[in-house]
Amino acid sequence: MTGIRHDFLDTARAATALLREPAVAAAWDRPSALPEFSVGGLAGHLAYQVLALPEILATPVPEEPIVGLLDHYARAAWVGAALDADINVAIRRGGDREAAGGAAALAKRTESAIGELTALLAAAENRPVRIGFWGPWSLTLDDMLVTRMMELAVHADDLAVSVGVPAPPLPERAVERVVDLLSRLAVRRHGPTAVLRALSRAERSPATIAAF
Repeated sequence: MTGIRHDFLDTARAATALLREPAVAAAWDRPSALPEFSVGGLAGHLAYQVLALPEILATPVPEEPIVGLLDHYARAAWVGAALDADINVAIRRGGDREAAGGAAALAKRTESAIGELTALLAAAENRPVRIGFWGPWSLTLDDMLVTRMMELAVHADDLAVSVGVPAPPLPERAVERVVDLLSRLAVRRHGPTAVLRALSRAERSPATIAAF
């Protein structure tokens, strides 16, 4: 199994442990730190990053062109979309559907999926994969897992902030992969000078270098 796959599974376990926090269940129906997301809906969206993968791996190998990570995000409809855009409404509704059974049920399903993925990822080739609503392109499996690590890392922090608990510690190598991806996206969006200044010169730092 590649290092990326180990890092994904470790990140998924860390994020899923957050679903077992009593504070998450207690705040399930309250607003989260993300606009228009309830805590439960955000937890469902977090879990979806794991839950979707067994089904994705069970589908036939797609025939669409394979693109790289930066090209993927250049094409993704949700990047830069308004809060009420159809794609973002669909994402929130998807989180709500995953969360419909409550916190304990969601954690159990996600833990079960991690167990299934441990075997699946050990055996899988680095084949093309895609999520149905993306559009006409694919990623390699390992690149897909990097995108899921980013989602898990970012949304675990969102969920922790929403319920007032510390963000779960993530594997060091996973953090490095996520920071590398976000840094490259930030450079593409803001330019190298802005990112260099933000990281090295507080007096000249721009207001934001957010990747999205």
